[in-house]
Amino acid sequence: MYRIIKVLNNNGLLVYDERTRKELIFLGNGVGFGKRPTEKVEEISGAKVYSLVTRQKDQSILKVVNGIRPEFIEAAGRIIEEAEKVFQEVDHEILLPMADHIALAVKRAQENRQMPNPFTPDIRVLFAKEYSVACTGRKIIQEMTGVEITDDEAGFITLHIHAGLSDEQVSVALDTTRIINEGIEMIEKAFDQKLPKDSLACTRLMSHLYYMIARTRRGEATNVDFNDFIFANYPKTGEVAREVCGFMEHELKKPVGKEEIGFLAIHIQRVIAPETV
Repeated sequence: MYRIIKVLNNNGLLVYDERTRKELIFLGNGVGFGKRPTEKVEEISGAKVYSLVTRQKDQSILKVVNGIRPEFIEAAGRIIEEAEKVFQEVDHEILLPMADHIALAVKRAQENRQMPNPFTPDIRVLFAKEYSVACTGRKIIQEMTGVEITDDEAGFITLHIHAGLSDEQVSVALDTTRIINEGIEMIEKAFDQKLPKDSLACTRLMSHLYYMIARTRRGEATNVDFNDFIFANYPKTGEVAREVCGFMEHELKKPVGKEEIGFLAIHIQRVIAPETV
């Protein structure tokens, strides 16, 4: 049995699940039409169900929902539906954090303010499918609000989608992207070479850095050791890889396995001189 707490609009309801004692949001065409607060319903056919979390654990769900215009919540729900077409399963708990970000993004656009995201190119490479969904989300937001958000805002929405696919929070994913970006810059500076981020080799390098950081955070080791081969054949690449690993160790405040050096160096060498590996 559900007790209606708030009718968001004709397409949305905030309800209290008396069985689980949790607040939920129902979204779907006409699900809120004719409904009233305190009314009890057994089920609502055709509705998508969203479990809820807030940015702060002690925040009231109702207070958060009251602070976000219904169309932003509905837009976030539609973006999650688009993500589910690509990824099948997406954690619905990203609904309110994403809706909150959409609200702020629209407000910034209306005030002609931009929130720069210097890591958008990296996000586009690391989370290509999620970014594609976020671009569809831009169209949804424009359709529902009449406001066009920037590529950088789409980059942030990408991270919300990614959070719905993993245990990685948006802030952690953004920090991971920053570390990868700075690692790439270290490699470019060492070899005085701009790496083509749209190339397959660079995409693989960035993907490797991402999973290398994930392994380090989890304390996992790789069983691949190319160190002897690398330092015998490509000593400079090995030293650069060692420096990047040292930088990551400092940023993550966790030890990076020595085997990661040679493994990373292989990927670096494939980008700077693909014909040699």
